[in-house]
Amino acid sequence: MRSLRFSVAEHEGGFRLDAVLAARPEIGSRSHAERLLADGAVLVDGAPRPKSHRLRPGAVVEVVLPEEPSVLEPRPVAVRVVFEDDDLVVVDKPAGLVVHPGAGTREPTLASQLLALGAAGGPDPNRPGIVHRLDKGTSGLLVATRSEEAWRALTDAIRRREVERRYLALVRGRPRSRTGRIDAPLGRDRRDPTRRSLDSDEPRDAVSFFEVVEAMPEHALLDVRLETGRTHQIRVHLQAIGLPVAGDPLYGARGDLGLERQFLHAYRLRFLHPVTGEELSFESPLPADLEAALERARAG
Repeated sequence: MRSLRFSVAEHEGGFRLDAVLAARPEIGSRSHAERLLADGAVLVDGAPRPKSHRLRPGAVVEVVLPEEPSVLEPRPVAVRVVFEDDDLVVVDKPAGLVVHPGAGTREPTLASQLLALGAAGGPDPNRPGIVHRLDKGTSGLLVATRSEEAWRALTDAIRRREVERRYLALVRGRPRSRTGRIDAPLGRDRRDPTRRSLDSDEPRDAVSFFEVVEAMPEHALLDVRLETGRTHQIRVHLQAIGLPVAGDPLYGARGDLGLERQFLHAYRLRFLHPVTGEELSFESPLPADLEAALERARAG
């Protein structure tokens, strides 16, 4: 692991943290600085700070840098390809696979397999064609693009909330209603940069909808639809209303039902083709580990 440590110079005093980071030759760009901040790789005087934090002269900044300036290389394709054409590729990501490289994240990643599948588009060569992501412990459907045109169009569609993403989530507890809407802005937690929280210096709008699919003795299976796609959104939102995701090691019921990861599966993806305009819809069955946990939940 490489690290960078420096004291803020007099002439840097009063400037934003992201701007000062971007000016360092080891970092080199505002987008790289923002990724490091989002990954919790930056401390100021021993504490995480938001990107808008104004630095004082003499403050000590510590940065954990990726092991090497990552140049993504294609890797053998092990994921299931659900759909592909000249513009798109849809895959079914298994749990345990990181989508793209980040601070402290080395290969293998899904991005390397997508590169081998011809994914392209977007400003970051380490995230070729990637327009949305799934947490490492979340399984299910993910779409990537094979051209810049498709990337721009699909990114705009996600921004306009025209891409339907649905998840199955098994939670511990019983919802008070059959359906619900959770409108709670999220951001990096003030005290722990590895977590997302409602208690944040930089909250961003976040909206989730849920419907109860099945109620069990101590659990409930929910169909969750995202209106926005913030990091860890479903997991944080459900924990906030007293329904932690079964097996979630960070926000919920770690080890519940014998799970080694959170019971969260992106089972449906529906959108208009960014080039042809054709409506596309895909579904993914529950993986075996989640199906087994569901049966244990049903048995109480």
